[in-house]
Amino acid sequence: MSLDELRKQIDATDAELVRLVNERARLAVEIGKLKRSGAGPVYVPSRERAVYERVLGRNAGPLSDASLQAIWREIMSASLALEEGARVSYLGPPGTFTHKAAISKFGRSVEYRSAATVRDVFLEVARGHADHGIVPIENSTEGGVNQTIDCFMETSLKVCSEIYVSVHHHLLAKSRETKVKKICSHPQVFGQCREHLSVEWPEIHLVETPSTAAAAEMAAREEGTAAIGSDVAAEIYGLEVLESAIEDNPDNVTRFFVLGRTPGVRTGRDKTSLMFSIRDEVGALYTMLEPFRENRLNLTRIESRPSKRRAWDYVFFVDLEGHSLDEPVRTALDALASRCKMFEILGSYPAASREPTPEARAVLGEDEGDA
Repeated sequence: MSLDELRKQIDATDAELVRLVNERARLAVEIGKLKRSGAGPVYVPSRERAVYERVLGRNAGPLSDASLQAIWREIMSASLALEEGARVSYLGPPGTFTHKAAISKFGRSVEYRSAATVRDVFLEVARGHADHGIVPIENSTEGGVNQTIDCFMETSLKVCSEIYVSVHHHLLAKSRETKVKKICSHPQVFGQCREHLSVEWPEIHLVETPSTAAAAEMAAREEGTAAIGSDVAAEIYGLEVLESAIEDNPDNVTRFFVLGRTPGVRTGRDKTSLMFSIRDEVGALYTMLEPFRENRLNLTRIESRPSKRRAWDYVFFVDLEGHSLDEPVRTALDALASRCKMFEILGSYPAASREPTPEARAVLGEDEGDA
C-alpha cells in the first residue's frame, strides 16, 4: 500500500479507537454511580491488576507490554476522573519522585494535591480531603523512611497498594546552551551523585534546596543555574536534560505506599504490612517471630522505631508475603496478636514487581507525524 493509503487506515483506526475508548468511559461512569451509592471504593488495586493482566495477556505485539500498560494507565486514569472521587495527595511539591510515583500509579487525569510533609499526606487522607495518598516507605540504598513509619502510629489508614520507582537523577537546565555556574538539588541527591559531580563538575558551586522540585524551579527561574532532578520535574518546569542518569548507583529504587481508608481484597499474590509492640521480657522478639516460622511465611522486611510513649519502648514494622485472609497468614497473625502488647494490620495489598512500574508515557513511532 502507498503512504496515503496507510495513513487513511490509521485515521479510520483512530476514529474507531475514539469511539471504543468513549464507550469504555461511559461504562466507567455507570460504575462510578454504583460506587457512590455504596457499592465499593473508587480505586480497587485488585481490579487494576486484573485489568492489566487481561490486557497484557492478549498482547500479540508489536507494542511492548510496558507501552500497552502505559496506554491503559491513562485510559483508566481518565475513567477514575469521570467517576468523581479520585483525589490523590502526595509528598510534594510537583516534580518530586513521589509525584512521579503517583503519576505512574494513577495517571495524569486524576486530581492531585501536593502536601508539604509526609504527615500532611496522612492527614489529608484521614480527614477525607483526599481519597488516597502516596508516601515513600523505603529506599534500596538508604533504607526505611522514618517519617512514614512513624505516621502509621498516629492514624488508622490502610496500605492498599505499593509502587516501585527507579530513582534516576538528571542534570536539568533552561536550555542545552546554558553555561552552568551552579548546580542545585537536595543534599541527599548530591550524595547519590557525588562521584559524577567530582569528575564532571569538580569546580562547580553546589547549592542545597529542600527538594529536587525546588531545585528545578530555581533552574527554570535563574540564568546559569542547573538542577539535579527527575524527568517529571523537567517536564513540569520546562527544562532540558543536559545529562541523563548521573547517579552513582544505577540500581537505586524507592518503594512507595498508596494509602487509603479501606482494606484491599485478596488477589492470590499479595503482601501484608503490620506493626506490633512486645512485652519487656527475655526472648520476647523471638517469641513474636515464631508463628511466622511455624507457618512457613516469608518476611520481606522488619524494622523497629521508638514508640515515643516511653524510653526504650519500640514498635516493630513487618512486611510478609501473603494476604491476611490466607489461612497460614491468619493463623500466624492470630498467634502473634495474642502475645503482643499492641498489634495492628496496616493492610494487605497486591504485591508489585520489584522492577519499577512503567511510567505513564506517550508511545511514538520513528516518524512522530505518522504515529
